[in-house]
Amino acid sequence: MANTLETLLTLSAAEEFFEHLGVPYDPAVIRVNRLHILKRFNQYLRAAEPDVAGLDTGMQLMTCRELLIQAYRDFVRSTPAQEKVFKVFQDAEGGHIGLDTLRRTLPSRNAP
Repeated sequence: MANTLETLLTLSAAEEFFEHLGVPYDPAVIRVNRLHILKRFNQYLRAAEPDVAGLDTGMQLMTCRELLIQAYRDFVRSTPAQEKVFKVFQDAEGGHIGLDTLRRTLPSRNAP
């Protein structure tokens, strides 16, 4: 019988992780944040992996379940831009461009 970590390696869709680990989820949250949630889950799992790998299958399952719940909750109460899981968000300056600034850059409607 494969341990939980080996089984997780065979899964691909976010929904498969949630179903396998028995974690309830809102499909709308998964639809928008699937890659972010799985990336964060992977980060949590890697941080805990030396300890998780040594656990028996039941404890691995319970620990992975808790880590997935934690990753999911990160994106229920926050946004991908705030959580900065992917490099594109980490590198972003976070600058804000106001509507007035955008309007000034548009060509005038009266221009010939």
